[in-house]
Amino acid sequence: MTLASAHIPRSGDKALILDFGGVISRTLFETHALSEAALGLPAGTLTWQGPFDPDSDPLWQAMQADRISEREYWLQRTLEVGRLLGEDWHAMQTLVQRARGSDVQAVIRPEAVAAIHQAKAMGCKLGILSNELDLFYGQDFRQRLPLLASFDVIMDATYTQVLKPQAQAYLDCLQALGVRPENAVFVDDQLRNVVGARACGMVAIHLDVRDPAQGFQAALQCLSGP
Repeated sequence: MTLASAHIPRSGDKALILDFGGVISRTLFETHALSEAALGLPAGTLTWQGPFDPDSDPLWQAMQADRISEREYWLQRTLEVGRLLGEDWHAMQTLVQRARGSDVQAVIRPEAVAAIHQAKAMGCKLGILSNELDLFYGQDFRQRLPLLASFDVIMDATYTQVLKPQAQAYLDCLQALGVRPENAVFVDDQLRNVVGARACGMVAIHLDVRDPAQGFQAALQCLSGP
């Protein structure tokens, strides 16, 4: 996983660029049962459902309406879960690292794994563009998930401090990969980040976490086109 040196990209270079949380990994909403087991909570304790039942999750609706940020949403959930355990949690990484447990593979989308392997077989470059990969999952997570070794570039705002949907986040990733915007297919589960990628000239797919297979299929179709 090294940054490609800056150069003038060839017109034929193509890349698949993925967000991590929600795209490569399953969302915390989808893994409540795993989280409850890892945390020692009774089954059914965690009830917030985000995109799977937005009407019952006003906090999620506020985030989607940009009244609060994504980090503010997860900070609130972190505080809530910590209180359930009688603990004082103030960092999202505490929730992610404690709730995910030791079985890393259990939270990875099989549809993402298949798409990554297929894109690589097509000769495409692979990139991750995340706002908080190491911030949320911890620095040792990359060593525990061999799949990440498949990627040519991992751009993580934990270190760059350049968050999607800022244009610079996408442009830096494109430069590191050495591909033109129109030859890059970007996949994210947050619409604001998809809009940001399109504004930079990239092909961007909004992954519906309720039907991830469709989103990855669309991305691969874009990569296989002219």
